[in-house]
Amino acid sequence: MTTTPLILLAAGGTGGHLFPAEALGVELMKRGLRVRLVTDARALRYSGLFSKDMTDVVPSETVRGRSPWALARTGLTLAVGTAVALNLMRVLKPAAVVGFGGYPTLPPLIAAQLKGIPTLIHDSNAVMGRANSFLSKRVSAIATSLPGVLDKEPSLIGKTTTTGTPMRPSILAAAMVPFAAPGSNDPLRVLVVGGSQGARVMSDIVPDTIERLEPALRQRLILTQQVRDEDVARVRLVYDRLKIEAELAPFFADLPARLASSHIVVSRSGAGTVAELGAIGRPSILVPLPGAIDQDQFANAGVLADAGGAIRIVQSDFTPDRLAAELSALAEEPSRLAAMAAAARKVGRLDAAERLADLVMKVARLDSPA
Repeated sequence: MTTTPLILLAAGGTGGHLFPAEALGVELMKRGLRVRLVTDARALRYSGLFSKDMTDVVPSETVRGRSPWALARTGLTLAVGTAVALNLMRVLKPAAVVGFGGYPTLPPLIAAQLKGIPTLIHDSNAVMGRANSFLSKRVSAIATSLPGVLDKEPSLIGKTTTTGTPMRPSILAAAMVPFAAPGSNDPLRVLVVGGSQGARVMSDIVPDTIERLEPALRQRLILTQQVRDEDVARVRLVYDRLKIEAELAPFFADLPARLASSHIVVSRSGAGTVAELGAIGRPSILVPLPGAIDQDQFANAGVLADAGGAIRIVQSDFTPDRLAAELSALAEEPSRLAAMAAAARKVGRLDAAERLADLVMKVARLDSPA
């Protein structure tokens, strides 16, 4: 049996939760610690640090409605998940459990608390998510990506540290690529993404936007767009007719490198996307996901917009005419693109993984690896 301390990382099964967990895992392993991931079944499709033999799947359920039946089903699933997680704690005996948000973090964090194991949560958003909000009063420590997230919760400030969002090695490598503003006749590289699941609104708006651009600007475009499988054919039809050089795919495994090679990024404003745009330093047009109860994506986009690194457009204003106007204006002002890239870069924190690992070791009472 190994005596090397184990840190258990708990994360929901989307990139916004998994990627910071992976980045922390890499840093903790550099320090000689063991790591494992506990998550839901969605995470199994992601390749990266956590192979199947380093991953434990625990039953969990998101609150999908307010009906008694929906709440009862969610409660029952989380109770089963907590029972499974309690057995994991007994078998694995982690030195600490770190949660990165999403309902799949509830069972392992609750189980750890019941077992007296030190716990920590990390939240990447400008507004704390619901699962982390529930856990915040119960955990040993809280890490946030951005300052001021808990300013309205004075009882939590004493155990809160601003660390930034841990970045995967591929993002850190991309951050080393300097931004080069295009000349007035140079190719203009535009990247359109919609989060880990894609966003249909991009397929609805962007092709019509491109058609509205002046022919001279269209000829300069090198377009890369994340498109859902069911939308590829209709989007491709428009770009072929316009003779646009466009690469379309439902998912880009090399997204960090594509971010680094872009002059303008059009995207949703999930916490991970905003953090990566800051770390790499790229100008962006951000369209927050509407309808969220806590408006976290609106707040996330505001961080970059307030710094001068992004343009925030609410979805009701995200029309082909508006987007065409913004793209045209940016294309005509290379100096503005360079200034936006520099402003975004000032928001990024490249040492976040090290800062969070320091906090984890403190919470786990590990002055140095065993």
